[in-house]
Amino acid sequence: MRFLVIEGNIGAGKTTLAKMIAEEFNAQLVLEQFADNPFLPKFYNDQDRYSFPLELSFLADRYYQIKKQVFNPDLFHSLVVADYFFAKSAIFAQNTLKDDEYRLFRQIFDIVFESMPKPDLYVYLHADTNQILKNIKTRGRDYEQNISSEYLEKIKDGYFSFFKQITTFPVLVIDINNADFVGNQNIYEELKQAIFQQGYKLGINRLILG
Repeated sequence: MRFLVIEGNIGAGKTTLAKMIAEEFNAQLVLEQFADNPFLPKFYNDQDRYSFPLELSFLADRYYQIKKQVFNPDLFHSLVVADYFFAKSAIFAQNTLKDDEYRLFRQIFDIVFESMPKPDLYVYLHADTNQILKNIKTRGRDYEQNISSEYLEKIKDGYFSFFKQITTFPVLVIDINNADFVGNQNIYEELKQAIFQQGYKLGINRLILG
C-alpha cells in the first residue's frame, strides 16, 4: 500500500487514527489544514452567507496540499496517510451550497479531480450521529458546538452517495460505534489489521468492530 485515506464525518476520529497509524508505520502524514481558515467560524454562524467562499477556499487548500505532499512524496516514507480525500470538497459543497452555486463549484471541482491521485484504500469511519455529537462536545471546539444533527446526517448521506459511485479503488466502511480504538489497544489492533488486509474489492466493503 502506498496511499491510505482515512475519512469520516466531523468528529468521527479520522485524524486521531491517521496520526496513530502514521506514527507506528513511520508514514508521511497529510492532515487537512482547516484551523486557520478564516471562513470556517463564520460559516458555522451563518451558513447561507459564507458557504460558497468556504468551499472554494477548502478546494484550493486541498488541491495545493495534495499536489505538494502526495504528488511529491517524502522519499524517506513508503506510505502516505491522509485524513481526507479530495472528493470531500464536493461532498460538503453539495450539502452546503445553493443549486446555482453548486453547479459552478462542481465545474471547477471536476476539472481538478481527474488529475488527483486515487488511494490504494479509502477507509471511512462510521459512527451514529448521536455519537458524533458527543465527540464534538468532548473535544470542545467553540465553532463546532452549533453543528446540528440534521447537518451531520446530510454529510453522512453525501459520503454514502459518493461511495456508490466509486469503481476505481476500494472503500472500506468501518462501523466504530462500539469500538474505542483510542482507549482499547485490542480494538486498535483489530482495526489496523482490517486496514492492512489485502484483497478488498473495488467499491464498497463493510466491517463492524466491537
